[in-house]
Amino acid sequence: MLNWRRDPGYEQRKMQHEQRMKQLESDILQVRSDSERSRERTKLIEKETEQLRQETVRLRQLNAKERALSASIKGLCFPPESSSIHQTPIEPGFKPFLPS
Repeated sequence: MLNWRRDPGYEQRKMQHEQRMKQLESDILQVRSDSERSRERTKLIEKETEQLRQETVRLRQLNAKERALSASIKGLCFPPESSSIHQTPIEPGFKPFLPS
């Protein structure tokens, strides 16, 4: 008959192994959760990026309209020197007539 004795460190190694397995399972669940949050955040960033692109296009269009309108106003309100009414320069010491 064999004289069999249990390894004295077996129970401790078994408990350590079980603890390590539980920790690995917990780590896996955490990584999956983090991965899902990352995917959701990526989708949100992509959505916000598209909104910003659309807003940029809209603002560029508004800026172009403003520049065109500003050029029109300048052309109508401040005509070039050659086409404006020529005013005589005011001489030094000249006092304009002010009705009382």
